[in-house]
Amino acid sequence: MTAHVIRASETDVGVLSRVIAEAFIDLPPSAWLVSDPEARRALFPGYFRILVEQTLAGGVVHTTPDRDAVALWRYVDGSDGGADGDYAARLTAATSPWTERFVRFDGALESGHPSGAPHHYLAILAVRPDRQGAGLGTAMLDAYHQVIDETGAAAYLEASHPRTRTLYLRHGYADHGSPIQLPDGPVMYPMWRPASSGL
Repeated sequence: MTAHVIRASETDVGVLSRVIAEAFIDLPPSAWLVSDPEARRALFPGYFRILVEQTLAGGVVHTTPDRDAVALWRYVDGSDGGADGDYAARLTAATSPWTERFVRFDGALESGHPSGAPHHYLAILAVRPDRQGAGLGTAMLDAYHQVIDETGAAAYLEASHPRTRTLYLRHGYADHGSPIQLPDGPVMYPMWRPASSGL
């Protein structure tokens, strides 16, 4: 059975932020960002709300009718666009007293991000924990890949775990440079899907 994928709207921000928080709560980069599990659980929905809202404003947010999965896609034209104007203030409000970790995390990801090559960036792919393994992640990838393959566009992401790296390898991605080493922490895996590789 193939899951139905739809565009999210502003009314979905709260529930999708919680889906991401629940899906990511125990990942190694999450523990690196906020070492205290209770603090992590408390602040993650607010943090991911920022990212969902930013993507709704300037990208594509996909979900399912049951809102049990979410993908955040942004088009990157190869120029140095920088972060949204109020991002720093919102990040501080949502993540204090752990903000410095989030700033370092953003910097680490930015250091590995391809420059000069237009592409679609999968910032987040998350599936509610009790729905993982049901093919929702694959459905989300296939839905967006179909669109970008028709236009001959490439895609980029950072896998946060060897297990998700394996999933992306099956969908046409390949390792892109060296793993991104978080300071005194885990690694993330930059991956690139060439234009029209699904055709």
